[in-house]
Amino acid sequence: MKTPISMLLVAGVTCASAAVRAQADPAAADWAQLGRYAADDAALAPAAPGEDRVVFFGDSITDNWGRRPDTGEFFPGKPYVNRGISGQTTEQMVVRFRQDVVNLKPRAVVILAGTNDVAGNTGPMTPEMTEDNLRSMVELAKANGIRVILASILPVGDYPWRKGLQPAPKIRALNAWIQDYCAGGAATYLDYYTPLADADGAMKPGLSFDGVHPNASGYAIMAPLASAAVARALR
Repeated sequence: MKTPISMLLVAGVTCASAAVRAQADPAAADWAQLGRYAADDAALAPAAPGEDRVVFFGDSITDNWGRRPDTGEFFPGKPYVNRGISGQTTEQMVVRFRQDVVNLKPRAVVILAGTNDVAGNTGPMTPEMTEDNLRSMVELAKANGIRVILASILPVGDYPWRKGLQPAPKIRALNAWIQDYCAGGAATYLDYYTPLADADGAMKPGLSFDGVHPNASGYAIMAPLASAAVARALR
């Protein structure tokens, strides 16, 4: 069946509009931000024999670790690689998982993701969508011989950039799923939530800049938990 000329014209206009938008906003052309670490990934030397390279893969909570004032150090002396990108949701992370994790050939990956899904950073997302994306990352890692540590989402009482979403019960529900999923043998569970949360599901006072992003005190609690989880996964 022939395609009507009008449809071809509409398709042409749509493609042209998309190209114009991409030129006006280069970030729109790299939705998953594959360009953020492309040069770093290419420059990273192969892991040395016997080296336990670990990629920490996540959003701003990973991205900030050791990179901004008052976040402490990022595992000094360890062959750990930070591949966090601020603001990302799990659907963006799935797109860049091969480039920023698999191709680096780590022994393990620590995945911390989901809070921006709850915040709706790339549009409304159901819990099932987040769960499917986490499953996809875990399965891709395991298919490539990479051990997986799957972290609980950190507590949040309210998002400063999008107030009124009542995230605490949504985060609790997702964390219950993550823990059950890990208990089935899919990954090693890393519980950041419990020591950071107050009784209402918000971040405890003094552990964050804004109720979402940990400060040095928050990361000081998280670091030994992450180290212990990596040790369990690699045992």
